Amino acid sequence: MVARGKGWEITRGELDKGVTAALAQAAARGRRVTTAQVPEVERQVLEQLINLRLVLARATRADREAGKAAANKRYATARANAASEEAFKLQLKFLVTTPEELLAKWTDALTSEAVMKRELKIAISDAEARKYYNENPKQFDLPEQVRASHILIATSDPRTGAGLSDEEKAGKRKKAEAVLQQARAGEDFGKLALAFSNDAGSRARGGEVRFARGEMPAEIEAVAFSLKTNQISDLITTTNGYHIIKLIQKIPARKLKYADAAADIKNGLTQAAIEEQFPAYVARLRDAANVEILEEQLQPQDPARTGLSLPGPGAPPKPAGVK
Repeated sequence: MVARGKGWEITRGELDKGVTAALAQAAARGRRVTTAQVPEVERQVLEQLINLRLVLARATRADREAGKAAANKRYATARANAASEEAFKLQLKFLVTTPEELLAKWTDALTSEAVMKRELKIAISDAEARKYYNENPKQFDLPEQVRASHILIATSDPRTGAGLSDEEKAGKRKKAEAVLQQARAGEDFGKLALAFSNDAGSRARGGEVRFARGEMPAEIEAVAFSLKTNQISDLITTTNGYHIIKLIQKIPARKLKYADAAADIKNGLTQAAIEEQFPAYVARLRDAANVEILEEQLQPQDPARTGLSLPGPGAPPKPAGVK
């Protein structure tokens, strides 16, 4: 046992599993966590597990039903957005979780959100959301974008980020040329991405990416915006490795309508209100529950010193639309 409170405890096994999940999520987002940073990850994850236990202990039946419904909806959307069932399973594998575990984690996270919305009396109205939309027009101006499929054959060690030797890079180039040849011969680009791409962020989606100018390396951006629909690029070389791009769609610049942005605005404003009130709220819960952290190295430290801000185990991604 690493922590306990009134009526509950957290075991070392639970903490280790949460840390593994947090590291997997960081890796999927292209963030490397050094060995020296792992102790801080453990502290952060333990704090998140404690806070989740404290908030879930306040859940009513209605809160649990709301959390379950929201989690089921999020899970269905995640499956629908995956390139295929195989891609969805691969994405879960990257995150070191199973469908059952993911659904359970999202249910807990969204149940805790329902609890806090109720107890902190947070309810964002249409008037508040529309006011935010009207007062922040630039946030809803969407620049020209491209939607493409992407394959990366990396020329660095995925664990350390160290560059490969010239001989190893030459081998990677031959591999990339072979994949490009397969793509141009008509093989399914998404399946090639699943099989060969080293880009963890897009691989599970069959390589699909969507970006505006200024969001990707200049070498990739220049090629992507010059391609025609369904055209496949030549090999593109960056410091990360060799890239192959297939253009799916060019999306003209436009303004997001309020009706399309409203749900995300409300979710974003809700998250902002929760974050503002959360420290005082959870402090009250911790005092009432007599929380104890039983291992000295797991006692909270100043997270600002580490530069880390990792998602907690099971934390659903924040909605877009509010910065």
